[in-house]
Amino acid sequence: MAEWIGIGRRSRRCYGFDEIALVPGAQTINPAEVDTIFEIAGKKFKIPILAAAMDGVVDVRFAIEMSKLGGIAVLNLDGVQTRYENPDIVLEKIAQASPEKATELIQSIYNIPIKEKLISKRVGEIKRKKGTAVVSCIPSYAEKFAKIAIAAGADIFVVQSTVTTTKHLSKEYKGLDLFKFCKSIKIPVIIGNCVTYETTLALMETGAAGLLIGVGPGAACTTRGVLGIGVPQVTATVDAAAARDFYYKSKGKYVSIITDGGMSRGGDICKAFACGADAVMIGSSFARAKEAPGKGYHWGMATSHVNLPRGTRIYVGTTGTLKEILFGPAKVDDGSQNLMGALKTSMGSLGVPNLKQMHDVEIIIAPSIQTEGKIFQVDQRVGMGK
Repeated sequence: MAEWIGIGRRSRRCYGFDEIALVPGAQTINPAEVDTIFEIAGKKFKIPILAAAMDGVVDVRFAIEMSKLGGIAVLNLDGVQTRYENPDIVLEKIAQASPEKATELIQSIYNIPIKEKLISKRVGEIKRKKGTAVVSCIPSYAEKFAKIAIAAGADIFVVQSTVTTTKHLSKEYKGLDLFKFCKSIKIPVIIGNCVTYETTLALMETGAAGLLIGVGPGAACTTRGVLGIGVPQVTATVDAAAARDFYYKSKGKYVSIITDGGMSRGGDICKAFACGADAVMIGSSFARAKEAPGKGYHWGMATSHVNLPRGTRIYVGTTGTLKEILFGPAKVDDGSQNLMGALKTSMGSLGVPNLKQMHDVEIIIAPSIQTEGKIFQVDQRVGMGK
């Protein structure tokens, strides 16, 4: 698998979504009859696409609307929703900032301490509207914030950092014991992020219900440029899925793999499922929704880092409602709307009745898949040429 990159050093080739294609099989199925149910820790959701815990994507209103439609939106407990009584004022400032001042402004806004009472308030606001309350925070706050969120009625807790392992070495502070944490928490725990077979396998041993796969592929993330780390999402997902299947066969417990980031169109999402994902998490596509709090702007979770930002604010625009982005009717031609329709149509064309069987479709290496025959689209910047 490895190729020589220099004297005494070999590296394996890894792949991203633009480099592969899915091959139709010997049968097709009516797209209206395929099953896209995502199940995690006994909880079932008809939408296997999670909205990322990013402040330009998810607030209380967005989480409630996503719940009504049958999906999950993750609320960031480290963000503006828990730092400010009225986050809308702050979000407006971020939207109005010039590109030159955006990062500096975000850094100052996130310098305000988190108010623990707002954690309870935000979770309570979601639950009072009968929404599914899924919340996220970094490992250093997890033990404290989990107790508060669970007491307020949280349904799923996400522990998320740029790179998460079961062995974190530090003399300066005590790291989170993920084994102890997952055992003590009475609701399902999702842990992220990782990209390798070995780490995925190790994190499954903690008792987590699901894992987030992906380092640096997000539209607003600059981790790969700043730190030089990451694995393209196709290879990361395939490797993580292999670890999941091995763990299930050896331990009898199924841990969900959630591909996180790097998907902006329906085709990317379909490819993620074919690579072995049980669900996907996206940010930029949902940041385009009218219900998104970012007003057409989207920024990375680590943009606010005081010393080394690993994200940036980007403008994605507002293209439609959340319902249109998920279920259509699509008003744009680039595959960024009616994501569920795209998934079902792809499954029907591939001849697979459910997401589990999506894992078995044929995948080919196809670097020309995005450009073959698309010269007019590229020249006119429409459809796949955007």
